[in-house]
Amino acid sequence: MPRFYCPVPLASDALLDLPAGAARHVQVLRLQPGDSITLFNGRHGLHSEADAWASMGGEFEATITHMGRSDVGVRVGAHSAVERESDDGASVHLAVGMPANDRMDWLVEKATELGVASIQPLMTERSVLRLSGERADKKIAHWQSVAIASCEQCGGNRVPLVHGVKTLAAWLQALPAPGSDARCLLSLADGSVPLHQLHGTGGLTQQHTTFLSGPEGGLGTAEEAAAIAHGFAPVSLGPRVLRAETAALTALARLLA
Repeated sequence: MPRFYCPVPLASDALLDLPAGAARHVQVLRLQPGDSITLFNGRHGLHSEADAWASMGGEFEATITHMGRSDVGVRVGAHSAVERESDDGASVHLAVGMPANDRMDWLVEKATELGVASIQPLMTERSVLRLSGERADKKIAHWQSVAIASCEQCGGNRVPLVHGVKTLAAWLQALPAPGSDARCLLSLADGSVPLHQLHGTGGLTQQHTTFLSGPEGGLGTAEEAAAIAHGFAPVSLGPRVLRAETAALTALARLLA
Protein backbone atom coordinates (compact mmCIF):
# COMPACT_ATOMS: atom_id res chain seq x y z
CA MET A 1 0.00 0.00 0.00
CA PRO A 2 1.47 3.43 -0.91
CA ARG A 3 2.68 5.43 2.09
CA PHE A 4 2.61 9.23 2.37
CA TYR A 5 4.06 11.71 4.84
CA CYS A 6 1.21 13.94 6.05
CA PRO A 7 2.41 16.46 8.71
CA VAL A 8 -1.05 17.45 9.96
CA PRO A 9 -3.32 16.18 12.78
CA LEU A 10 -4.64 12.72 11.91
CA ALA A 11 -7.66 11.07 13.56
CA SER A 12 -9.84 8.13 12.57
CA ASP A 13 -12.96 9.07 10.52
CA ALA A 14 -11.64 12.56 9.80
CA LEU A 15 -12.01 14.03 6.30
CA LEU A 16 -9.06 16.10 5.12
CA ASP A 17 -7.22 17.40 2.08
CA LEU A 18 -3.71 16.07 1.75
CA PRO A 19 -0.83 18.57 1.91
CA ALA A 20 0.50 19.64 -1.49
CA GLY A 21 3.47 17.24 -1.53
CA ALA A 22 1.43 14.15 -0.70
CA ALA A 23 -1.38 15.19 -3.07
CA ARG A 24 1.07 15.60 -5.94
CA HIS A 25 2.54 12.18 -5.22
CA VAL A 26 -0.93 10.57 -5.23
CA GLN A 27 -1.67 12.16 -8.59
CA VAL A 28 1.65 11.02 -10.08
CA LEU A 29 0.76 7.46 -9.07
CA ARG A 30 -2.65 7.88 -10.78
CA LEU A 31 -4.54 6.66 -7.73
CA GLN A 32 -8.32 6.96 -7.80
CA PRO A 33 -11.21 7.50 -5.34
CA GLY A 34 -11.69 4.32 -3.35
CA ASP A 35 -8.00 3.42 -3.37
CA SER A 36 -6.35 2.78 0.00
CA ILE A 37 -3.18 4.51 1.21
CA THR A 38 -1.20 4.80 4.45
CA LEU A 39 -0.51 8.12 6.17
CA PHE A 40 2.03 9.02 8.86
CA ASN A 41 3.00 12.35 10.36
CA GLY A 42 6.66 11.65 11.18
CA ARG A 43 7.03 12.95 14.68
CA HIS A 44 10.87 13.03 15.06
CA GLY A 45 12.27 16.59 15.20
CA LEU A 46 9.98 18.04 12.56
CA HIS A 47 7.30 19.41 14.88
CA SER A 48 7.24 21.76 17.84
CA GLU A 49 6.30 20.63 21.34
CA ALA A 50 2.97 22.39 20.82
CA ASP A 51 2.07 19.87 18.13
CA ALA A 52 0.73 17.28 20.58
CA TRP A 53 -0.85 15.36 17.69
CA ALA A 54 2.63 14.50 16.42
CA SER A 55 3.47 12.47 19.54
CA MET A 56 0.93 9.82 18.58
CA GLY A 57 3.30 8.21 16.10
CA GLY A 58 2.40 5.09 14.18
CA GLU A 59 0.41 5.28 10.97
CA PHE A 60 -3.17 5.47 9.68
CA GLU A 61 -5.06 3.72 6.96
CA ALA A 62 -6.91 6.13 4.65
CA THR A 63 -9.19 5.99 1.62
CA ILE A 64 -9.12 8.50 -1.22
CA THR A 65 -12.49 10.25 -1.50
CA HIS A 66 -11.79 12.98 -4.05
CA MET A 67 -9.28 13.68 -6.84
CA GLY A 68 -9.11 17.25 -8.10
CA ARG A 69 -6.63 18.96 -10.40
CA SER A 70 -4.36 19.88 -7.51
CA ASP A 71 -6.17 18.63 -4.41
CA VAL A 72 -6.77 15.16 -3.02
CA GLY A 73 -9.33 14.40 -0.30
CA VAL A 74 -9.15 11.37 1.99
CA ARG A 75 -11.07 9.77 4.84
CA VAL A 76 -8.72 8.71 7.63
CA GLY A 77 -9.24 5.16 8.85
CA ALA A 78 -7.85 3.03 11.65
CA HIS A 79 -4.68 3.94 13.53
CA SER A 80 -1.87 1.42 13.97
CA ALA A 81 0.75 2.02 16.66
CA VAL A 82 3.42 0.18 14.65
CA GLU A 83 6.95 1.57 14.90
CA ARG A 84 10.00 0.35 13.01
CA GLU A 85 12.75 1.95 15.04
CA SER A 86 15.37 0.43 17.33
CA ASP A 87 13.82 -2.05 19.78
CA ASP A 88 15.66 -0.56 22.75
CA GLY A 89 14.62 3.02 22.03
CA ALA A 90 18.21 4.13 21.39
CA SER A 91 18.83 6.84 18.81
CA VAL A 92 21.84 7.71 16.67
CA HIS A 93 22.48 11.24 15.42
CA LEU A 94 24.87 11.71 12.50
CA ALA A 95 27.06 14.79 12.10
CA VAL A 96 28.87 14.61 8.78
CA GLY A 97 31.24 16.67 6.70
CA MET A 98 29.16 17.03 3.55
CA PRO A 99 30.44 14.92 0.64
CA ALA A 100 30.38 16.61 -2.76
CA ASN A 101 28.13 16.18 -5.80
CA ASP A 102 25.07 13.98 -5.28
CA ARG A 103 26.69 11.80 -2.62
CA MET A 104 25.01 13.76 0.17
CA ASP A 105 21.60 12.93 -1.34
CA TRP A 106 22.52 9.25 -1.30
CA LEU A 107 23.85 9.51 2.26
CA VAL A 108 20.64 11.14 3.55
CA GLU A 109 18.48 8.55 1.79
CA LYS A 110 20.38 5.54 3.12
CA ALA A 111 20.87 6.97 6.62
CA THR A 112 17.10 7.43 6.82
CA GLU A 113 16.54 3.83 5.72
CA LEU A 114 18.88 2.67 8.49
CA GLY A 115 16.93 4.64 11.11
CA VAL A 116 19.08 7.68 11.92
CA ALA A 117 17.37 10.17 14.25
CA SER A 118 18.86 13.36 12.80
CA ILE A 119 21.53 14.55 10.37
CA GLN A 120 23.79 17.56 10.90
CA PRO A 121 25.56 18.69 7.68
CA LEU A 122 28.94 20.25 8.48
CA MET A 123 31.52 22.34 6.66
CA THR A 124 35.04 21.35 7.64
CA GLU A 125 38.63 22.15 6.74
CA ARG A 126 38.66 19.69 3.83
CA SER A 127 35.06 20.12 2.68
CA VAL A 128 34.63 20.52 -1.06
CA LEU A 129 30.96 21.48 -0.75
CA ARG A 130 30.48 24.87 0.92
CA LEU A 131 27.03 26.34 1.47
CA SER A 132 25.60 29.51 2.94
CA GLY A 133 22.56 31.75 2.72
CA GLU A 134 19.76 30.92 0.29
CA ARG A 135 21.75 28.14 -1.37
CA ALA A 136 22.18 26.39 1.98
CA ASP A 137 18.48 26.78 2.77
CA LYS A 138 17.51 25.22 -0.56
CA LYS A 139 19.87 22.30 0.00
CA ILE A 140 18.48 21.63 3.48
CA ALA A 141 14.91 21.69 2.13
CA HIS A 142 15.96 19.29 -0.63
CA TRP A 143 17.67 16.89 1.79
CA GLN A 144 14.66 16.99 4.10
CA SER A 145 12.46 15.98 1.16
CA VAL A 146 14.89 13.15 0.39
CA ALA A 147 14.52 11.94 4.01
CA ILE A 148 10.72 12.11 3.75
CA ALA A 149 10.68 10.12 0.50
CA SER A 150 13.02 7.55 2.03
CA CYS A 151 10.71 7.14 5.04
CA GLU A 152 7.73 6.67 2.74
CA GLN A 153 9.60 3.92 0.91
CA CYS A 154 11.21 2.06 3.81
CA GLY A 155 8.27 1.99 6.23
CA GLY A 156 9.72 4.34 8.83
CA ASN A 157 7.22 6.52 10.69
CA ARG A 158 9.73 8.99 12.11
CA VAL A 159 11.32 11.37 9.65
CA PRO A 160 14.85 12.38 10.72
CA LEU A 161 15.44 16.10 11.02
CA VAL A 162 18.08 17.51 8.68
CA HIS A 163 19.59 20.46 10.55
CA GLY A 164 20.87 23.66 8.99
CA VAL A 165 24.45 23.71 7.72
CA LYS A 166 27.07 24.71 10.31
CA THR A 167 30.83 24.85 10.48
CA LEU A 168 32.35 22.10 12.60
CA ALA A 169 33.72 24.65 15.06
CA ALA A 170 30.33 26.34 15.55
CA TRP A 171 28.57 23.00 15.96
CA LEU A 172 31.06 21.77 18.57
CA GLN A 173 30.75 24.98 20.54
CA ALA A 174 26.96 24.66 20.65
CA LEU A 175 26.98 21.10 22.02
CA PRO A 176 25.97 20.54 25.66
CA ALA A 177 28.61 19.36 28.11
CA PRO A 178 29.66 15.72 27.53
CA GLY A 179 27.81 13.06 29.46
CA SER A 180 24.25 13.13 28.15
CA ASP A 181 25.10 11.08 25.07
CA ALA A 182 27.78 8.77 23.73
CA ARG A 183 30.05 10.55 21.24
CA CYS A 184 32.11 8.81 18.57
CA LEU A 185 34.54 10.30 16.08
CA LEU A 186 35.51 8.31 12.99
CA SER A 187 39.31 8.47 12.85
CA LEU A 188 42.29 6.78 11.18
CA ALA A 189 44.62 7.98 13.93
CA ASP A 190 46.65 5.51 15.99
CA GLY A 191 44.84 4.47 19.15
CA SER A 192 41.34 4.57 17.67
CA VAL A 193 39.16 1.80 19.07
CA PRO A 194 37.41 -0.48 16.54
CA LEU A 195 33.76 0.52 16.60
CA HIS A 196 32.50 -3.07 16.63
CA GLN A 197 34.51 -3.72 19.80
CA LEU A 198 33.20 -0.63 21.56
CA HIS A 199 29.63 -1.34 20.52
CA GLY A 200 29.73 -5.09 21.06
CA THR A 201 31.20 -4.93 24.57
CA GLY A 202 28.75 -2.37 25.93
CA GLY A 203 31.18 0.53 25.71
CA LEU A 204 28.33 2.70 24.45
CA THR A 205 26.02 2.80 27.46
CA GLN A 206 24.03 5.98 26.84
CA GLN A 207 20.62 5.91 25.18
CA HIS A 208 21.69 8.37 22.49
CA THR A 209 24.81 8.34 20.32
CA THR A 210 26.23 11.20 18.25
CA PHE A 211 28.53 10.01 15.50
CA LEU A 212 30.89 12.47 13.80
CA SER A 213 32.32 11.62 10.38
CA GLY A 214 34.43 13.77 8.09
CA PRO A 215 34.18 14.62 4.38
CA GLU A 216 36.47 13.38 1.62
CA GLY A 217 39.94 13.22 3.19
CA GLY A 218 38.54 13.09 6.72
CA LEU A 219 38.85 15.68 9.46
CA GLY A 220 42.07 17.64 9.95
CA THR A 221 44.36 16.99 12.92
CA ALA A 222 43.24 20.15 14.73
CA GLU A 223 39.59 19.32 14.04
CA GLU A 224 39.96 15.85 15.53
CA ALA A 225 41.65 17.34 18.59
CA ALA A 226 38.78 19.81 19.01
CA ALA A 227 36.21 17.02 18.74
CA ILE A 228 38.07 14.91 21.32
CA ALA A 229 38.13 17.93 23.64
CA HIS A 230 34.33 18.00 23.36
CA GLY A 231 33.97 14.40 24.49
CA PHE A 232 34.26 12.44 21.23
CA ALA A 233 36.02 9.08 21.39
CA PRO A 234 38.07 8.16 18.29
CA VAL A 235 36.83 4.96 16.64
CA SER A 236 37.76 3.09 13.48
CA LEU A 237 36.01 0.80 11.02
CA GLY A 238 39.03 -1.34 10.22
CA PRO A 239 42.18 -1.04 8.09
CA ARG A 240 40.52 0.00 4.83
CA VAL A 241 39.99 3.64 3.88
CA LEU A 242 36.32 4.01 2.96
CA ARG A 243 34.67 6.81 1.01
CA ALA A 244 33.12 9.48 3.21
CA GLU A 245 29.54 8.38 2.59
CA THR A 246 30.40 4.66 2.86
CA ALA A 247 32.15 5.18 6.20
CA ALA A 248 29.23 7.08 7.74
CA LEU A 249 26.69 4.48 6.61
CA THR A 250 28.83 1.56 7.78
CA ALA A 251 29.03 3.11 11.22
CA LEU A 252 25.26 3.70 11.32
CA ALA A 253 24.58 0.12 10.28
CA ARG A 254 26.73 -1.19 13.11
CA LEU A 255 25.24 1.16 15.69
CA LEU A 256 21.63 0.59 14.67
CA ALA A 257 21.77 -3.15 13.93
